[in-house]
Amino acid sequence: MLLRTAWRRAAAAVRAAPGPRSEAPARGLRLRVVDNAPQSAVPSDTATALEVESVLRPLYMDVQATTPLDPRVLDAMLPYLVNYYGNPHSRTHAYGWESEAAMERARQQVASLIGADPREIIFTSGATESNNIAVKGVARFYRSRKKHLITTQTEHKCVLDSCRSLEAEGFQVTYLPVKKSGIIDLKELEAAIQPDTSLVSVMTVNNEIGVKQPIAEIGQICSSRRVYFHTDAAQAVGKIPLDVNDMKIDLMSISGHKIYGPKGVGAIYIRRRPRVRVEALQSGGGQERGMRSGTVPTPLVVGLGAACEVAQQEMEYDHKWISKLAERLTKKIMNSLPDVVMNGDPEHHYPGCINLSFAYVEGESLLMALKDVALSSGSACTSASLEPSYVLRAIGTDEDLAHSSIRFGIGRFTTEEEVDYTVEKCIHHVKRLREMSPLWEMVQDGIDLKSIKWTQH
Repeated sequence: MLLRTAWRRAAAAVRAAPGPRSEAPARGLRLRVVDNAPQSAVPSDTATALEVESVLRPLYMDVQATTPLDPRVLDAMLPYLVNYYGNPHSRTHAYGWESEAAMERARQQVASLIGADPREIIFTSGATESNNIAVKGVARFYRSRKKHLITTQTEHKCVLDSCRSLEAEGFQVTYLPVKKSGIIDLKELEAAIQPDTSLVSVMTVNNEIGVKQPIAEIGQICSSRRVYFHTDAAQAVGKIPLDVNDMKIDLMSISGHKIYGPKGVGAIYIRRRPRVRVEALQSGGGQERGMRSGTVPTPLVVGLGAACEVAQQEMEYDHKWISKLAERLTKKIMNSLPDVVMNGDPEHHYPGCINLSFAYVEGESLLMALKDVALSSGSACTSASLEPSYVLRAIGTDEDLAHSSIRFGIGRFTTEEEVDYTVEKCIHHVKRLREMSPLWEMVQDGIDLKSIKWTQH
């Protein structure tokens, strides 16, 4: 109520302010009506109330951080938020049975998307928990015989931190470097596998630069050497075709909110034949085959299942649409601005994640200038840090270029108008910021910046 009152006062002040008023919202800003109060609190003059509650919001171009909830997913979830509220583990009455049936249907929908058996799907709170279960669970279960793991330097922070945690417990971890393209060298992977290696963990699509790793080839190597293979597929599931059997994947992490589903839910695929054993991280009632105790949140897993089903139906269409918009964005920016570098392999790449470095422009300055477009300079999980992205450093990007990178995320609901507006604003602000930069001026005068010896004062 206090928030609504504050908004009314702010809007009244805007209306009372002198000067010309625009009837339509500014281009590039979406008009969102906020109306969360009970009906009795809404003023009788509905038109005035709606005008007061109007809030301008930026365009959303950060789908690697999270995606909006698909309306079809919300429709599937609503009954389980309101009417079908039973505990899915209650076996003695209809409330529990109907929730359990919904949970098992969702399990089937997730399994179908990746070519798995429903019994191989374990519901979790998200990809971070799934990654922790996979990395720590496998390592700890086989610790008596195997004390070595392999991952890459460009993995998500939760995989890298899980590996560091295991190193403190006495495990050995090999962090494979990546080539300038962002892809690992398969020969280096083969050479790194030891007789006591229990797990190889390589992400399918990188969340910062969109590079696709050769998952099927890695799966083949791991299978031939009898080492378990885990992949963090949070950015890939529902966006590119994946089959756990064809690709010989033993464990896979899935996130709900990266595929237009709800936040707070995910899944881990754990192979049954040949069986992969994991040590549970959480103690409790033994739900989810003892691997993840705790009451399964029925509305959230129903949402995850619905999101997977929609993704399976629309994957081909989504991929074509996103590829078209990605090409439109990169071509327009590259043709209009010199000294723009696309980070990561342009061929083995998911088109919806575009990471560009704008030389001689500070990335944070550009983000602030593009305030009416929601963008990111890297992973949302590390965006509070002023350090350049560890992923860009791993692919050999110069520190000044790493600081000037912006990640553009294109998704299912992105429109051509949004892409064009983002491009237009980006080009304008890059030109403006470069005009203010003494480095840009020196480059225009033909001075090689790397030949300059800078001195401290």
